[in-house]
Amino acid sequence: MGLFSFFTQEIAIDLGTANTLIIHNDKVVVDEPSIVAKDIQSGKIVAIGKRAQQMHGKTHKKIETVRPLKDGVIADFQSAEQMIRGMIKMINPGRNLFNPALRMVICIPSGITEVEKRAVRDSAEHAGAKEVYLIHEPMAAAIGIGIDVEEPMGNMIIDIGGGTSEIAVIALGGIVCDKSIRVAGDDFTQDIEEYMRRQHNMLVGERTAEQIKIEVGAANPELDEPPEDYAVRGRDLVTGIPKEIVVSYTEIAYALDNTISKIEEAILSALEMTPPELSADIYRTGIYLAGGGSMLRGLDKRISGKTKLPVWIAEDPLRAVARGTSIALKNINQYQFLIRD
Repeated sequence: MGLFSFFTQEIAIDLGTANTLIIHNDKVVVDEPSIVAKDIQSGKIVAIGKRAQQMHGKTHKKIETVRPLKDGVIADFQSAEQMIRGMIKMINPGRNLFNPALRMVICIPSGITEVEKRAVRDSAEHAGAKEVYLIHEPMAAAIGIGIDVEEPMGNMIIDIGGGTSEIAVIALGGIVCDKSIRVAGDDFTQDIEEYMRRQHNMLVGERTAEQIKIEVGAANPELDEPPEDYAVRGRDLVTGIPKEIVVSYTEIAYALDNTISKIEEAILSALEMTPPELSADIYRTGIYLAGGGSMLRGLDKRISGKTKLPVWIAEDPLRAVARGTSIALKNINQYQFLIRD
């Protein structure tokens, strides 16, 4: 452990559309929603993460909430930079004796363009990073799940996040073929909002729709262990008065059907692109699911039914990508696929 290591803080960031996780010294030190609340006049950040999330949909005209990332990439550069900076401060608040140099590994969607990549790198550098490495999300997910990515063995990883679904076949430490679609958890939430409006004449906000997804979200209308019906409160579109109705998981499965079909099509398309030798491996190893979207009830069974392959969900799907990013950070010299300009 040299002097350089002492003055360098190494952090792994899973910069997600819905949530941002930061791992430092093998521990998840920050796990916050990717959202900031700012004062409209001064542009000053009022709250970051959970506190900003609580304000979402409830702000007055002097404050607005912003989600800096859309579809897995930075949509609002300034807010993203302030969010990263604020979250890094959460790691060790009050320790401003000296500012250590920051070395970061950040994961990015596999379908990202050079311009979008540059935006991630610039945001990290403006937030204080001296060294920035980038890693593709499916690769980070594979490492986080515990797959030996450098083996001459094909593995298929599907990472369903908030903004993108990343489907990749990995072998020999590289992505052989990948499919990145901007259909994921946020689309599930929008489908639920739309369904409540169309079917029940009820207006619900994004946070309520997200809660419905967590409580009774399902990919299959027939589940072995169905969740209990969930009471939803919102505004009646006809009378304008707040009301409550009860929704069941079968309704939500019906509402999400189209979006899930798009993800299934992308999986089949990725399987079609896979070289035959790797297809043989995938037949044996199956498909691995990671990301928050993979926690949707019955999704593994539905994908398995569609592909006729075994489907495994990562042990801690929400943190698989962050954990893989952290392992890559610790073994920077070993993993040649880390992107460094």
